[in-house]
Amino acid sequence: MALTHITLRDFVIVHELALDLSAGFSVLTGETGAGKSILIDALQLALGARAEASVVREGASRCEVCAEFDPTPRIQAWLENAGFEISANLLLRRTVDTAGKSRAWVNGSPATATQLREIGEQLLDIHGQHAWQSLTRPDAVRGLLDAYAGTDTRPLKAAWQAWRQAEQKLADALQAQSTLVNERERLAWQIGELEKLNPQVDEWQELSTQHGRLANAQALIDGAKQSTTMLEGEDHGDDEGALRQLSRAIQTLQSLGQFEPEFQALADVLTSAQAQAEDVAYSLHAYLRKTDLDPAQLAELDERMGLWLSLARRYKKTPDELPLSLQTWRQDMAQLDAAADLDSLQKAEQAAHKACLQAAKAVSLQRQKAAKPLAQAVSSAMQQLGMQGGRFEVQLQTLDAPAQHGLEEVSFLVAGHEGSTPRPVGKVASGGELSRIALAIAVTTSELGEAGTLIFDEVDSGVGGAVAETVGRLMKQLGQHRQVLAVTHLPQVAACADHHLLVSKAAAKGQVSSQVRSVQGEERVSEIARMLGGEKLSATTLAHAREMLGTPSKPLGRKAAQS
Repeated sequence: MALTHITLRDFVIVHELALDLSAGFSVLTGETGAGKSILIDALQLALGARAEASVVREGASRCEVCAEFDPTPRIQAWLENAGFEISANLLLRRTVDTAGKSRAWVNGSPATATQLREIGEQLLDIHGQHAWQSLTRPDAVRGLLDAYAGTDTRPLKAAWQAWRQAEQKLADALQAQSTLVNERERLAWQIGELEKLNPQVDEWQELSTQHGRLANAQALIDGAKQSTTMLEGEDHGDDEGALRQLSRAIQTLQSLGQFEPEFQALADVLTSAQAQAEDVAYSLHAYLRKTDLDPAQLAELDERMGLWLSLARRYKKTPDELPLSLQTWRQDMAQLDAAADLDSLQKAEQAAHKACLQAAKAVSLQRQKAAKPLAQAVSSAMQQLGMQGGRFEVQLQTLDAPAQHGLEEVSFLVAGHEGSTPRPVGKVASGGELSRIALAIAVTTSELGEAGTLIFDEVDSGVGGAVAETVGRLMKQLGQHRQVLAVTHLPQVAACADHHLLVSKAAAKGQVSSQVRSVQGEERVSEIARMLGGEKLSATTLAHAREMLGTPSKPLGRKAAQS
């Protein structure tokens, strides 16, 4: 993963700039005040740094910075989790207006400055006298040691989270004991009341139907008898029933049908009606044979339905809801019983704590084994960078209780010269020492870090001679594993670069504008010569520059860097 392209519009003293960047080691050089650090400032803005109105070029309404990267699978996973579009390139864009208001986009979608900072930590690592990212963040320091040790902390994090969850469940159960007891007693009473009734699904509807039939049994019997009498007539009476009258009407119409065909059709209709009426009479007789008054069953139904209605009113339910309520209360009771099982919860918490400690101890052992080799390797690199007698230490400070990241805090301590007491990296007094220590650590761990692009902002400040040449060779070596971009004023460092970018400024229409362009061949020779001897280029400085550029740089091996 590397920074491939950067575009600036109306940023500080840059009117418009589009720059392609390559892998390997690139240097930015130029005269004092030309704006060599503008690109770095712009990148920091694109990666979520604080926006200020002062970055907008005078006379413009807003500035814009775009940075394009080659994304890695890890970056693509971050984009997916954050809801951004995944594409072949990662494009970060940010604008700032004259009121200091900024807007940001990731792959064309609006983003927050916080999101830019999150992704920026995985893209760029900037080292300079006043810009410390990785080496002042405890998580990053710990991550460097774990990467050097080859430690996978994911099992530890999972074990710690499982322990914390078990611990929380136990704490909740202990705190809620009195509440659980009261709640359990209430549920037990309610369940007992409903279990006496034992309501079944759809039973209430069936009870209602049966009760309605039995409660109106006499009226139903009387109605059936009366209907059959009206259809068939009295057995010993003079009244004729409807069926007999229908039969006579049919006969009359049929006899006249030979004179009026319509009468025959009407007779057919009555014949059909007679058949249906006979079916009704048959059904009524069947009903009367099987139906009888049953006061005892009616009393039983009255009693059961009364109990249903009483419980429904007590618990403010409809009768139909009682079966489901009983099922729900039983489930709630089971959950309360599980929550009140303190013995099981305590055993679960103890087991999770033991597993967490085992995982943490395994990580601690790997860190302890790697701490000394890492310290020796960085200390060795410091000697090459003009810090003779300097010492680098990895401190492991035991915590009182296991944390998600383990049993210790990791910090880097540095002694800048022989005889001095090691202190935290962030508190080392000299900015030049900070820069060189950062370079020593970066070279030592160059194959381990996450950021694909390393930027060094005048890390060679305060060095010269053989040390300057060593800095250049170390950066070139570092460029074999990462993309390296360095702002430098040393010709020895610039001569080691794979790519040379020249920063210059010029006045146009009353305004000063800064430009960046790639230089090669004689232009690069001239720039190296300027860095060697000033504005007036002599044959000597030109010859020296050609010699420096023509001499192949021999990169330091990893073993040499750690010896």
